[in-house]
Amino acid sequence: MTNRSVAVLQMVSGHDLDQNLADARELLEAASEKGAVAAVLPENFAVLSTRQMLERGQDERTPEGPIRSFLAEQARRLGLWIIGGSLPIAARPDGTELSDRVRASCLVFNDEGKQVARYDKIHLFDAHVEDAQGRYRESETFEPGEDVVTVDTPFGCLGLAICYDLRFPELFRLLREKGAEWVTLPSAFTYQTGAAHWHPLVRARAIENQFWMVAAGQGGEHDSKRRTYGHSMIVDPWGTMTAQVSEGMTLTLDELSPERLETTRDRMPVWLHRRLQPKA
Repeated sequence: MTNRSVAVLQMVSGHDLDQNLADARELLEAASEKGAVAAVLPENFAVLSTRQMLERGQDERTPEGPIRSFLAEQARRLGLWIIGGSLPIAARPDGTELSDRVRASCLVFNDEGKQVARYDKIHLFDAHVEDAQGRYRESETFEPGEDVVTVDTPFGCLGLAICYDLRFPELFRLLREKGAEWVTLPSAFTYQTGAAHWHPLVRARAIENQFWMVAAGQGGEHDSKRRTYGHSMIVDPWGTMTAQVSEGMTLTLDELSPERLETTRDRMPVWLHRRLQPKA
């Protein structure tokens, strides 16, 4: 039987790239030691500071960038599929370079260290939140992506999303249309929005589409103005949380049972019962 144990890695990233990579390495090694065959890092796992995004994004335009090289090396060294949270890349997937903004990109590496997918965050977080930072304007730094991305893995068809995407159910419907059986959601939810909406939204996306949700978050105090919610978790196709942590740098894992997915879809075939289809 194929091992389908997937780990969600939760971090409290700071503003030191080397330290963030060291923390990510420690978690990836722990996931491998616990028997995981795939691991999901959180959003902005290596670069958290908005001020650093443009500079770091220039460094990551090619596969030789320090963060991209790190992910490839760890995947190859540990024999682990890695869903690389998100990192800034100052280039579009077609190679067009960007000068004044970057893409928030989630890269997937197989267990040989080969990049097999890239998803650029489509929905950007421009909002006012009642926290010490108050105003978030991702669109000032990031250019939105356009493509809905899935990739075949030994553990089923994987769909990719990032953080604020969670509030747009149409993306997850399209991922299911493309065959997704599990969806990863690297995130950095603010504490206020997370406390209000994180659990119901992650569970809703799993229930609506009858697939596994693997949601890896930032979780803790990053500086005097930034606190993230954490509560990284795995939710099954019925909407049951099968694994969860609270805050801090930690991890949890679970087996993504294909039988549970198949049984859920067979017993309540909601996909066949749809009456309202979006117009082309």
